[in-house]
Amino acid sequence: MKKIKKSLELYKEANRHMPGGVNSPVRAFKNIGGNPIFFKKASGPYVYDADNNKYIDYIGSWGPMIMGHTHPKIVKAVTKQLSLGTSYGAPTSIESDTAKLIKKCFPSIQKIRMVNSGTEATMSAVRLARGYTGKDKIIKFDGCYHGHVDSLLIKAGSGVSTFGLPDSPGIPNDLAKKTLSCEFNNKEDFLKIFNKVKKDLAAVIIEPIAGNMGFVPSDKSFLKLLRKKTNENKSLLIFDEVMTGFRVSLGGAQEIYGIKPDITTLGKVIGGGLPVGAFGGKGKIMDYLAPNGPVYQAGTLSGNPLAMAAGSTLIKLLIQSNPYKNLELKASNLLDQMKDLFHNKGIPFSTNQIGGMFGFFFSQKLPNNLRDVENSNDTQFKKFLNKCMTNGIYFAPSKFEAGFISTKHTNKEINHTISVVKKILDEGI
Repeated sequence: MKKIKKSLELYKEANRHMPGGVNSPVRAFKNIGGNPIFFKKASGPYVYDADNNKYIDYIGSWGPMIMGHTHPKIVKAVTKQLSLGTSYGAPTSIESDTAKLIKKCFPSIQKIRMVNSGTEATMSAVRLARGYTGKDKIIKFDGCYHGHVDSLLIKAGSGVSTFGLPDSPGIPNDLAKKTLSCEFNNKEDFLKIFNKVKKDLAAVIIEPIAGNMGFVPSDKSFLKLLRKKTNENKSLLIFDEVMTGFRVSLGGAQEIYGIKPDITTLGKVIGGGLPVGAFGGKGKIMDYLAPNGPVYQAGTLSGNPLAMAAGSTLIKLLIQSNPYKNLELKASNLLDQMKDLFHNKGIPFSTNQIGGMFGFFFSQKLPNNLRDVENSNDTQFKKFLNKCMTNGIYFAPSKFEAGFISTKHTNKEINHTISVVKKILDEGI
C-alpha cells in the first residue's frame, strides 16, 4: 500500500495559498473522498509522487501524453526553443508550421487561431459564432463540458431541458438564458428545443465523443441530425475536440464519424503537454475575427513558441506512427480483462474505448448520456479508485472523467494493472 505522507503535508501547505489547495477542482480528489497526490516527475507510462511512489498512469495529463511522458524528441524541441526565448509577444514561423500540420489532419479547418486553453478556445468559438451569424442563442448538451465559460456552464433539469439555470454562482441569469441544454444523444429533446429557438440560434456545440461524463460517444445518426439542422438553419455546428483532437484518431472524432463541423476547438495534444488551445474552421467564418473582421479576440501568449515547439513535434510523431489502432487494442485488452474480473464477481461493469481514450462504469448498461452515468454505482467506483491509488494504479479520480492509454503502456503495465484489480476484487469492494 502506498504511503503519501509528503503529499498530505504538501496538501496542507497548499490549502494555505490556494482554494481547496489546488488549481483545478478534480485534483482535490473530493469525487472519490480521497486525498490529492502531489507528483514530482514522470517518464513513459509512469508518474512518481512526492513520496517516491510509482504509479502506472492512465490519465496522461488528461490526454496530451499520448506518446508517454518526457518523450525525448519533445523534450529536445522544447529545450532548443527555450534557449531561443520563451515568448516574444510577436509572430513566429513555428505558429504557421503547427497550423499547417493541424490543417493537414483536419480538412474542416481552413484557418485557425491559437489560444492558451480549451476554455479560451470554446469561449472564442461561441463569440465568433454569435458575431458571424448575428444570432444569440446556443444549444449545448448535458454532460458536455466546454470549459468554465459563462455561456456554457448551464444546468439542465432532470430529464427535461430547461432555460436559464446557471450551473455556478457568478453567472448572470440573463446570460444563462442565451444557452439551452439538451440531453446528449436524444434526438427528440434536441428537436424540441431547436424548433423553439431556431430563429435566434447562433450555434450548436457538442463534444462528439464526450470525455467529461466518463467516456460516452455520440450516436452517428444524432450527429448527422445536428449537422443537417444547423445547415438548414444557417446556424453553426461547433465540435469541441479539445479532448478528442489527435487523441481518438489523427483527424479527431470528426474523422471517425465522417462529419465536418463549421468550427472545431482543440487543445491538449496540440501543445504536447504545455498550455494551449485553438479554434479553427471555414475561412469565411474565421476571417470574421480581428484583424480581418469585427469579432475581437486576442492573447499575449497565444501561439507561445514553447507550446508550438512541443505540439508540432508531437503531431509529427503521430503522423509518422499513426498509433491509434494499436492504442485501441491496448485499451480494449485492459478493459476486457477488467470486465471479466468484475463479472466473475457478479459486479455490474461496462466499458468503452476509441483510439486509446476509454471509460469504465459500475453499471450493467453502457451509459448513453449524463443521466446514465449519474445512475452508475458511485460507492463502488469510489472504493475501487481509492484502492487502485493505494496500489499504484492512477485512474481518473472521478467517474465523470475519461481515461487515456499511451504508446508506452506495454503488456507489462497492463498485466500488472490486471493483477492489482484482481487483488482488489478478491479483498472486496
